Amino acid sequence: MIDVPIVLAGFGPVGREYAALVHQHRAQWRDQHGVDLRVVAVRGRSAQVEVDGAVPPRDRWAAAEPLADLLARTGARVLAQAVPSDGSDQPGLDALQALEHGAHVVTATKSHLLTHWTRLDEVARRAGRSVRISGATGAAMPAGDLARSVLRGFDVEAVHGCLNGTATFVLDQLAAGHPLDDAVAEAQRRGIAEADPAADLSGADAATKMRLLTGLLWGWDVADVQVELEPVREARADAGHRIRQVASAARDEPGVVRVTVRPEPVGSPLGSLVGPEKAVTYDCGDAGSVTVSGGRSSPRGAARAMIKDTIGAALEATAGLR
Repeated sequence: MIDVPIVLAGFGPVGREYAALVHQHRAQWRDQHGVDLRVVAVRGRSAQVEVDGAVPPRDRWAAAEPLADLLARTGARVLAQAVPSDGSDQPGLDALQALEHGAHVVTATKSHLLTHWTRLDEVARRAGRSVRISGATGAAMPAGDLARSVLRGFDVEAVHGCLNGTATFVLDQLAAGHPLDDAVAEAQRRGIAEADPAADLSGADAATKMRLLTGLLWGWDVADVQVELEPVREARADAGHRIRQVASAARDEPGVVRVTVRPEPVGSPLGSLVGPEKAVTYDCGDAGSVTVSGGRSSPRGAARAMIKDTIGAALEATAGLR
């Protein structure tokens, strides 16, 4: 049995789901996988609480101590990050500190991966620890797993996909004749779109996820990737196509990610998506194309991806981001 004490950073919707899943399924995963996952502490921006089972209410939390002290005192094997991608440098510094203290990093946070990619990989490899990012590349859709390990040896030549569920939903609403403002409002009403959907509609979110996939696939330094964006606007397609926001990259054009809004045939992997679904297609040359699709875009879906990564970090002898 592998003991896996976890420090969880962030207790918003994804963090709460992650902690609840660990609490509810601990015995099941011990039996199925031989790993004993247990959240031993939860940290917010300025407060923390030690955990033995369910997470106590916030009025019982104490002031946060230095992360290094908490990791050492609890013997944490994993730092699980579910903090907002707000551009702060702190998640990157925390991840580096965790690796240096011998903990794996499992993250659903994107922003620090863009700024600290190379440094995280170097420190993780030196420490013999892994950085797992499934929650940042597609939530429950395992696009990151294909890019990181499943397609090793397939010589992937290009990758393209619909990586933002909000954009897919909004484009389908536009095709049905709804104005853009109404389509966005409906996506927000259903809990698909954020209160500020600018990153979804501009293509920035899809570009970020594609940048991370290229880092996993080809070892690109995602901080140096150039991005070309086409925003979602009023759009219609003919009967045989659906308009999709497509992020793409090619191995023979290193350091470039494009996001375009274009028609896709209805029967194709991207054209057949419905509502907020996502899909990614990897062009594997003489092996053909491999597509992964589905997986719910939700806090529970992202938390499930983080659980998968936590179990993988404990069981698989890999180091670094790849």
